[in-house]
Amino acid sequence: MEDRRELDELLRGLPEDVQAEIRRFAEEIEALEAGQRDPEDFKRFRLQNGVYGIRGAPDRHMVRVKVRFGRITPEQLEALADIADRFTPNRRVHLTTRQDIQFHHVRRHDVPLVLAHIARAGLTTREACGNTVRNVTACPLAGISPTEVFDVTPYADAVSRYFLRNPIAQNLPRKFKIAFEGCREDHARVRIHDIGAVALLHEGRRGFRLYIAGGLGAQPRAAEVLEEFTPAELLIPTCEAVLRIFDRYGERRPEHTFRMRARMKFLARQWGI
Repeated sequence: MEDRRELDELLRGLPEDVQAEIRRFAEEIEALEAGQRDPEDFKRFRLQNGVYGIRGAPDRHMVRVKVRFGRITPEQLEALADIADRFTPNRRVHLTTRQDIQFHHVRRHDVPLVLAHIARAGLTTREACGNTVRNVTACPLAGISPTEVFDVTPYADAVSRYFLRNPIAQNLPRKFKIAFEGCREDHARVRIHDIGAVALLHEGRRGFRLYIAGGLGAQPRAAEVLEEFTPAELLIPTCEAVLRIFDRYGERRPEHTFRMRARMKFLARQWGI
């Protein structure tokens, strides 16, 4: 009862869609623990909301927070530290290579409270996992590098916001990763991403050289150039077009052998660019 009251207080004033998602998470947990929800259905739901399971600990979870294009405020860092102090047994967070922050071994019934605290800090876990557009990352020196063509963070922010909760990005064949780079040096490692956008100026116009279909794993592939210059105003439509092709033609057969070939890089290898 105390947890429910605290949750109601934390959710007050947040956007309605965020409130609904977190309340539904609490309801899904109740249904699962009452035997009224199939564990596989709960798994798909929690992954879409940035919550992983932990092997050997069915009532514990890892919660992944998206730090969009790597920008975080001191107030947000304090809020995340408070979450770690209260809800993780070792009072630590993990920082990932794709500008996410992770809390490990969070008790299942605490997850809605953790999500609410994250939301109040202006952050989200939505689509940090699962077959979605993952966190959109950017050069860590964006906005301050003396070698950058221009600051790419507003464009990374716009792409991130466009695909968040977008129906076209909710059930992709596999995860989809996007990165932005504004410097002459490739700090963001754009060529290991499904879409890599590198800032360019062409006749005074801002735009991007777009790379697609990169990835690591057991069969790494460097992304190839899709367009030498995509004007900034066509960035989102072009990213959406690439995503829609992947959504429509990417590998969806569930068997493990096929699932291992369900990334954009395998579609590009089959079709060419």
